[in-house]
Amino acid sequence: MTQNNAKKPIRVWTDGCFDMVHFGHANACRQAKALGDYLIVGVHSDEEICKHKGPPVYNEQERYKMVRAIKWVDEVVESAPYVTTIDTLDTYNCDFCVHGDDITLTSEGIDTYHLVKEHKRYREVKRTQGVSTTDLVGRMLLLTKSHHENDESKLPCAETAKDLSTSNETFSPWTRSCQFLATTNKIIQFSDGREPRPGDRVVYTAGAFDLFHIGLLEFLEKVKKEGDYIIVGLHTDPVVNRYKGSNYPIMNLHERTLSVLACRYVDEVVIGAPYKVTKELLEHFKVDLVVHGHTQVAPDVDGSDPYEEPKKQGKFKVVDSDNKLTTADIVERIIAHKLDYEKRNREKELKEAKVFQIHSEMKKKEPNQYKAVNLNQ
Repeated sequence: MTQNNAKKPIRVWTDGCFDMVHFGHANACRQAKALGDYLIVGVHSDEEICKHKGPPVYNEQERYKMVRAIKWVDEVVESAPYVTTIDTLDTYNCDFCVHGDDITLTSEGIDTYHLVKEHKRYREVKRTQGVSTTDLVGRMLLLTKSHHENDESKLPCAETAKDLSTSNETFSPWTRSCQFLATTNKIIQFSDGREPRPGDRVVYTAGAFDLFHIGLLEFLEKVKKEGDYIIVGLHTDPVVNRYKGSNYPIMNLHERTLSVLACRYVDEVVIGAPYKVTKELLEHFKVDLVVHGHTQVAPDVDGSDPYEEPKKQGKFKVVDSDNKLTTADIVERIIAHKLDYEKRNREKELKEAKVFQIHSEMKKKEPNQYKAVNLNQ
């Protein structure tokens, strides 16, 4: 095929706040990338988010770096406009914009994608059910444990599917708390499926990796420099709760698995890894080096050092990420601005509920037509 006849790469645009970047954000990027060849992600500034939604939990520099670490992202545009325009798509030579099937609104209650929708340069993908930044903030404010695995008090996602037209209750189907339903297919979609090559230096690290934040990301960035193939062991919810207490982990095991798998520095995840790093584990994965961060290591249930075996074999190393941020620090941010986040969450849900009601009525009348929604009209 000559160069003139070569197929033009499809450039895809998606954007958002990407606050408290989680596997739902990563899955949106994965789906957007699947629609083209090159994915550009616009991330809104703190100023824009405060204007339209309320204060973000992560600052803009943290959010820019977190999005760059999602393995399906090719390029990040900082301070992207909150309303996506045709000019934005043309500036970055993008063929179309992609977003989930939830609704994003300006402070005036206008659909932020109405311009690209009207020009038919908009594609929609399925939003990941069972996770939202609003829900995660709620878990921290309420100190709930209902999201933990093996907790029968969890709300099933099916409860969010009820028809608002037959209910007086006001809720958003996009941000209401519900159980994430883990599937093998989702794990396959997030996994590269690559095994270590002959001669690869295999590095193992383990922990909770809860609320996958910039401190954890920068730690894994340093771990990646220690070898060629990085395996992350994730402890079960009861184990994490034993050594962290309170309502930790904030994200359950399956949620944490996808969040870590989405990181470009990670090759494999051990789901429900044993707390003690045993000789059998080291042999099974052919581990050359076991790494831990600067955080304190809690003893195993029998009082022993969980890293006793790799230390005995001379395969243990402490790696400092130079970032002291912890999951507890993120929770403290939320608690410090409790009233602001509660107000933000409630206002967001009320807006979304109203839009969902309007969209449901529109689809019944004109199922194949798009019409922009303005809550002030």
